[in-house]
Amino acid sequence: MGQSIVLTVAASDRSGQVLRNDNARAVARAGDYFVELQPSDVIPLPAGASLARLPERVPVGADASSGEFVQAGPGEALAAILPQGYTRTFVPAYVSKPHAPTLPLFGYSAVAFDGDQMVVAAVRTDERGTWDPCHYNLPELPALVEAALGVYPGNRILRQLAKCALEYQCYTAQNLFYRRWEAGIPVSPTCNASCLGCISKQPSECCPSPQQRMDFVPAVDEVVELALPHLEEAPQAIISFGQGCEGEPTNEWRVIAEACRAVRARTDLGTMNVNTNAGNTQAIEALCDAGMDSFRVSLLSARPMPYARYHRPSGYGLADVERSIAAARSRGAFVSLNYLTFPGFTDLEPEVDAVCSLIERTDVQMVQFRNLNIDPEVFSRVMLEGPGKRGRGDEAAEPAGIAQVIAHLQDCFPDLIIGNFSVALRG
Repeated sequence: MGQSIVLTVAASDRSGQVLRNDNARAVARAGDYFVELQPSDVIPLPAGASLARLPERVPVGADASSGEFVQAGPGEALAAILPQGYTRTFVPAYVSKPHAPTLPLFGYSAVAFDGDQMVVAAVRTDERGTWDPCHYNLPELPALVEAALGVYPGNRILRQLAKCALEYQCYTAQNLFYRRWEAGIPVSPTCNASCLGCISKQPSECCPSPQQRMDFVPAVDEVVELALPHLEEAPQAIISFGQGCEGEPTNEWRVIAEACRAVRARTDLGTMNVNTNAGNTQAIEALCDAGMDSFRVSLLSARPMPYARYHRPSGYGLADVERSIAAARSRGAFVSLNYLTFPGFTDLEPEVDAVCSLIERTDVQMVQFRNLNIDPEVFSRVMLEGPGKRGRGDEAAEPAGIAQVIAHLQDCFPDLIIGNFSVALRG
């Protein structure tokens, strides 16, 4: 009989040097529960992933002799930040020291060692190579940005996208300059929600936002000036409203609708998409009538209470989101869920049942899995009850596992598209 494979703890010293602890078996977290990682839980660390040291956090492992969960120093906890196309299945297991700083807003995935090879708790959920990191941050990008600014010197959106492309390394911003695939056009400095993990605006006492929100509303001409050539010239062209550097795009739905009509009066090429919380049904209906092709609706939970706790909506609720989805589908628009996932929460039975019911009622066509960017302990404090609890009001629920959720959706809805990226609907 062959020797069983044992995964061991991966950690980091303060300089970022990766450490391996062969005296402790690898442990990860689902919600607030520690679980020992098994070989079936992990894949090799993919190209394009980055490693993140979690300061003032001691990794947890299983003692090689007793199997008990123990602090597995030396070193600090380590996590992977996955490239697009991968969905994490566990978050890192650690114990925070007093006064440990709040972690920046990234999707932290559990990592371990399989012998000398680093592995990560994740599954691949999309194969489209257009989002491979090798296509981005190319040497010619600064020159492309400078050339575009020379052609459209007065376009404020372009100046915003230049910052996003070069400073924030935003892929959809870069695609506008590369003239290819999905390109983002931000339009809204305001939002009608205050999501716990918002990447463009956080209270001063929280963690810093990785992107600064735009501070202006563009003119329709500024939108058309960028959208039209991209749709006419780019392969697999998508123009997306609702980017990380803005608030809720439907707050400026009149600008988007007018721009959409102007674009569609000149070309039927490419796909026009809105990434939205879908809280404003009137706006969604108006955008459909203006020719919008698709909507990607951000959603952490399909249950009213957790939805409200995370998204913190103003002037709308989950029922309005459902009405918007149904309205878009009835008008022929393509609708996907931007499904924000967190292991140990998303895979609770009440959560799975609720999202399945929503898909069935509204005829959602695609679920795009997104690793929620947040400090796991911040999420736990708000969305979970702490150690020994799985979710507020869900103490008897058992997490099924993120991979099992994906498989369940595929079984229940054979025509449902599972992935991570918006799809081009027009040539």
